[in-house]
Amino acid sequence: MLSKVPTNLPPHLNINFIKKYLNSGDLARARQLFDGISKPDVQSWTLLISAYTKSGRCREAIKLYTELRNSRKINPDKFAILAVAKACAVSGDLVKAKEVHFDAVNYRVSSDLLLGNALIDMYGKCKYCEGAERVFDDLKMKDVITWTSFCSCYVNCGLPIKALRAFRQMGLSGTRPNAMTLSSILPACSDLKYLNFGREIHGFGIKNWMGDNVFVNSALVDMYSSCSSIKSAELVFNNTPQLDVVSWNVIISAYFSNGDCTKALNKFLQMRNQGVKLDIVSWNSVISGCADNGKAQEVIELLGDMQKLGCKPNQITITSLLTACNMLEVWKGGREIHAYIFRHCFMDDLAASTALMFIYAKSGDLEMSQRLFCTMPLKDTVAWNTIILANSMHGRGEEALALFNEMVGLGVKPNSVTFTGVLSGCSHSQMVDEGLSIFHSMSKDHKVEPDVEHYSCMVDVLSRGGRLAEAYEFIQEMPVEPTPSAWGALLGGCRIYKNVDLGRTAANRLFEIEPNNPGNYVLLFNILVSAKLWGEASETRKLMRDRGIRKVPGCSWVRVKNQVYTFVVGDKSNDKIDDIYKFLDEIRLKMKLAGYFPDTEFVLQDLDGEEQEDSLCNHSEKLAVAFGILHLKGESSVTVFKNLRICGDCHSTIKFIAKFVGVQVIVRDSLRFHHFTDGICSCGDFW
Repeated sequence: MLSKVPTNLPPHLNINFIKKYLNSGDLARARQLFDGISKPDVQSWTLLISAYTKSGRCREAIKLYTELRNSRKINPDKFAILAVAKACAVSGDLVKAKEVHFDAVNYRVSSDLLLGNALIDMYGKCKYCEGAERVFDDLKMKDVITWTSFCSCYVNCGLPIKALRAFRQMGLSGTRPNAMTLSSILPACSDLKYLNFGREIHGFGIKNWMGDNVFVNSALVDMYSSCSSIKSAELVFNNTPQLDVVSWNVIISAYFSNGDCTKALNKFLQMRNQGVKLDIVSWNSVISGCADNGKAQEVIELLGDMQKLGCKPNQITITSLLTACNMLEVWKGGREIHAYIFRHCFMDDLAASTALMFIYAKSGDLEMSQRLFCTMPLKDTVAWNTIILANSMHGRGEEALALFNEMVGLGVKPNSVTFTGVLSGCSHSQMVDEGLSIFHSMSKDHKVEPDVEHYSCMVDVLSRGGRLAEAYEFIQEMPVEPTPSAWGALLGGCRIYKNVDLGRTAANRLFEIEPNNPGNYVLLFNILVSAKLWGEASETRKLMRDRGIRKVPGCSWVRVKNQVYTFVVGDKSNDKIDDIYKFLDEIRLKMKLAGYFPDTEFVLQDLDGEEQEDSLCNHSEKLAVAFGILHLKGESSVTVFKNLRICGDCHSTIKFIAKFVGVQVIVRDSLRFHHFTDGICSCGDFW
């Protein structure tokens, strides 16, 4: 309960008491006193509106101004309009901003310099340059604040060229820029990478005694970094006498953006050791920098430090963490962050929700990814792209195509990534005609010109669909130089359909443009072995040895009880290895009794039949699946990841295991996800 405030005071005393309460920080009592005044004057309204804005309660400030307008008992003056303009600027409320501008014109105060400057700043914060231009043109007098706000408005609206033109006009008008002007216009040079223009501004600042200004120097560090002139950025930073937290944040971001993670992390450590008070921007700069540069483990460690020091993550932090989870494939970590997002009401954040959706899809939980997509209140192109790619990587081409059609039907504009996702789905589901239709619609219907990746995807669609001659002809007629991925797609199709002649052609081209990729030699070797061309197959292996190329070792991993266990071919290091091999021996025996026999087609031919079977039993994906099943504690599925393509025998064995044990086994190899359920794989035995 608030204590009583004086009532029935004369107007001048009401003002004095309101000021007294506001100066002491007691906004609640000031409002109580205000509400007790039968006819508050415009100054009282203005004081309360300003107080709400200063305390961060902009919505209430705008609401109070609306009450003033609706009362019709008193007209707002320029100071009341000035107060609410600042509230609109902070809140970014463009609808109310336009109303405020209308009032300024209606009450004939729009030409006032102080108010005009505030209106330009308001429109700049609301990112509406047309409104700022109207205010600017209506002002008969313009000072340095006018020009600075006007330039800043263009920068905020993403119009850096217009900002630089306005800056030039400012100079021609005879208005001398100040430090705030320079710090406002330098981001335009950063966006455009106009190094020379930035240097001119730097020189102007030094000549006019602004060389020590921390705001100008922070903007200069960012400009030089954006223009890849990191040495100049370091020089400015090191010569700034009084560094603030913004200066440190900018130089750390500069190192990260130029790929120098070591210097960035060392500078962050130096910042902490010098006792600089870290803000949320500091933590987000280093966490997002690590995430963008592939330093996933450092992201997790920094999050721990951040929370220990009492700094709460925000949406930007969460998005960076999800990026790290994607790199580490820590799907349980993704679920923990999902819970954090839900608890802290970040679910409406589009970037975080989209990143989380991709984590679930990449970790094998497509159902959860789809559920999350369906609950998103707003879906932009990136969100649609993510769910399309999610279905494609799980081999659900029809669903990916249906989502694409739904996206277009809702008026969401597809981009280059959208078509990559749809074509990939068509490829994995052998939807050749649909893929061709989508490809031809890109430029015709959607004004998206196919790039080299789309052409490679189309080669994959044709190759996986068995139309190898058509795929080869498509490569030859491509308007861009065919990439290794295009030739690799053709070679992969030749392996599936056992086309030796085209396989040789594709492989020989790959040996020229990608001579050190062992996968190309292995694919050709498999094609030749399948055709029983043992001599040529041996020559391919010899070519690998002569060139010093070694096959990448197969590696699989599975998570059990919050720990990731890794297996390689023939692994003997696991504590439960005897149980694993015993389980696989039992499975092999039951498969033989059921009429299944090991597929030894691609095993080295210098082994006898029994050795070939033993070699297949040692494959890393079988070991990981067996380990996962032996440690099931009520779960209904096991998810395994492999760095290479799953072999044919392992594929058949895991199908049998899924049926025999009665669980779902999910395997993600280098090509796609395989969902094994009741003896059937989602790929239809075609991958």
